[in-house]
Amino acid sequence: LENLQPEIKELAKRLRYEVSVRGKQLGWSEKVARLHFTKNMRRIVTELYIRDNCHPFKATLLVWVQVPMWVCVSLALRNCSIGALGSAVQEQFSSGGALWFTDLTAPDSTWILPVSLGLVNLLVVEV
Repeated sequence: LENLQPEIKELAKRLRYEVSVRGKQLGWSEKVARLHFTKNMRRIVTELYIRDNCHPFKATLLVWVQVPMWVCVSLALRNCSIGALGSAVQEQFSSGGALWFTDLTAPDSTWILPVSLGLVNLLVVEV
């Protein structure tokens, strides 16, 4: 979408000029000229999106899938860690850790996991 912006601006400038000239020839009011510009600009932008296969909805599609998934996983892990699913699951979490975090139900006092997760997410976004 960002790569199309210069082309869209150039086309908008050209279309604005053409609509202005045509409007003066046919005696259009400002409102009618604006309506023709908007309708034709919408058509041109849609054609560009189709040509380059980059509809704006595609950019938000990941968010519509990722956010509900993140909420569900977070709630599931929380329910597991507080023992909402039964004491057997909580016992497994309290003794199933590794390295410096042997108890998965206790908060990470060293902040190594939250900071490293944040840095990895930042790296993924930046790359």
